[in-house]
Amino acid sequence: MNYQNKKNDFKNTKLETKMVRGGVLRSNFGETSEAIFMNSGFCYNSAEIAESRFDGSDPGFVYSRYVNPTLKMLEERLCLLENAEACCVMASGMSAVFASIMSQIKAGDHFIASRVLFGSCHYIATKILPNYGIDVTLVDGTDPQQWQKAFKKNTKVVFIETPANPTTEIIDISLVADLCKKNNACLIVDNIFASPYSQQPFDFGADIIVYSTTKHLDGHGRTLGGAVLGKENFIKEILLPFHRHTGPALSPFNAWVILKSLESFLLRIERHTDNAHKTAEFLANHKKVKKILYPFLNNHPQYHLAKKQMKNGGAMIAFEVEGSKADCFKFMNKLKLIDISNNLGDSKTLLTHPSSTTHSNINPEERVSLGITENLCRLSVGIENVEDLIADLEQALK
Repeated sequence: MNYQNKKNDFKNTKLETKMVRGGVLRSNFGETSEAIFMNSGFCYNSAEIAESRFDGSDPGFVYSRYVNPTLKMLEERLCLLENAEACCVMASGMSAVFASIMSQIKAGDHFIASRVLFGSCHYIATKILPNYGIDVTLVDGTDPQQWQKAFKKNTKVVFIETPANPTTEIIDISLVADLCKKNNACLIVDNIFASPYSQQPFDFGADIIVYSTTKHLDGHGRTLGGAVLGKENFIKEILLPFHRHTGPALSPFNAWVILKSLESFLLRIERHTDNAHKTAEFLANHKKVKKILYPFLNNHPQYHLAKKQMKNGGAMIAFEVEGSKADCFKFMNKLKLIDISNNLGDSKTLLTHPSSTTHSNINPEERVSLGITENLCRLSVGIENVEDLIADLEQALK
């Protein structure tokens, strides 16, 4: 049997089946579980075959810094998850973000981003890109007029997070995508907070989607990884040359772990999002919670937009505890079940204090203007029993 072609049989199956079967590339041994190809290089039966691999006329493998069979299987499965033409996996979510931007921008170009960003994304936009002679504009992602005014003749790339980290701010993807098309700019959507289960940005006009597979796609806090998905010509002609020559390669072992995690992704993420909605409802009615931000609660500032472009509210909650930073820390330190951690998307529920951890590189005045206050917590809701999670939050809030 030609196992390499068998993956095509699953294109018309349901998503749950694709996540178990899609992209499988069996060796001649016919293994049931996908194999881990830990080799760095490949051998060729002739000099002519080696030449054909390097000039692209033979689609075989060349070097694991480029891709290898395990990475290829992961890329194929992620394409099925997002209905994307092509994918490139990388060593981390931040390497995916950086490569998706830098592979297509140069000195003299203009870059636009929504102003509420993960701390490292904010650092790229405000510190790294200007050092390369790239003009940068940050906008209030919820203000259509700011988006319309931000574009210039040399605007090349637009980058947004929606929901944004950590405030769950929602941006109208369709609006920004239309503006990008009118201005011949590329729209990159960081879909990490939502996950492919809750939101599919390609449906709203995004050109590129980036993920940290470290988060819900692995879902068990084990591996680092990232992915860039988009049109085949972008991945092959623009991104891959940058990736191959700069080296942010994903480990085959990590690729294998993520690949196996995708088999249970849809089962896990259903529990994540269901737990998150119930937890958000509890927090919304607690007198010690000053403010709650969850996309599918009707008090969220962009509730109607969230309902339009998301299938559910996701697994991430932001909320402010009544009182000062010291009161917030006291609440965090009283948690017994929920862990304090800057990671997210884990099967375990994790809570962090963004202003002192993930967003501490942003100056205090700017943090406050972005809504990242000293009593703001970010909660990544896991797959435990939701009653236990609520009980832990309740006792810690007392």
